[in-house]
Amino acid sequence: MYIGRIMHTDLVTVSPETSLVDARDTLEKKNIEHLLVVNEKGKLVGLVSDRDLKQHWASPATSLSTHELNYLLQKVLVKMIMVKTVVTVPVDTTIERAAFVMQQHNISSLPVMENDDLVGIITSTDVMSVLLDAIGISDDSMRLGVFVKDSIGVMAQVAAILKDEKINIQSLLTWPEKKHPGISQLVMRVASQDGIKAINALQEKGFKVKSGYAKDITPYLP
Repeated sequence: MYIGRIMHTDLVTVSPETSLVDARDTLEKKNIEHLLVVNEKGKLVGLVSDRDLKQHWASPATSLSTHELNYLLQKVLVKMIMVKTVVTVPVDTTIERAAFVMQQHNISSLPVMENDDLVGIITSTDVMSVLLDAIGISDDSMRLGVFVKDSIGVMAQVAAILKDEKINIQSLLTWPEKKHPGISQLVMRVASQDGIKAINALQEKGFKVKSGYAKDITPYLP
């Protein structure tokens, strides 16, 4: 999945000359957490978040009146507090790469560029939603973990066992066990009613299956 397919294209932008008060009002009105800051040519020059605004907002303990506070905050402009070095990604970035970039930079949104043009924005919530869909999590499925040695064809063996039992694999991903080099966990989901049948079939073929939390995974290692 590429972010170009799920990014938000109905962009909410403000100019660098926008006041803090107006920026806050826009965030609240649009029910969003990030504002893209563009210049008069429509080029991205900064980013301001709800968190940025809160950090620069006056303390509620101040002795100033609401009118006085609003007057002063009208003098604070977005360009004074915005993030000017914005981390962006191209439109053909994959979802998993976007998640990695957000984690590396400790950010929760990514403006999306096509050539030099701003064409969208994606948030950590969007990424999480897509990844959860990919994992296939649902109330009527069971999560199984099969610990295997990293070797050619092992995934095909597991799939073939379940195929013979007419059990559909709803989702499948590999999880390298960093504390046990050369071992990976095949994390899959099958329909709840097929869970026990899948476990029995895999165990009969010599695979060790974990269907719940285990503090010590040593007994499951191949």
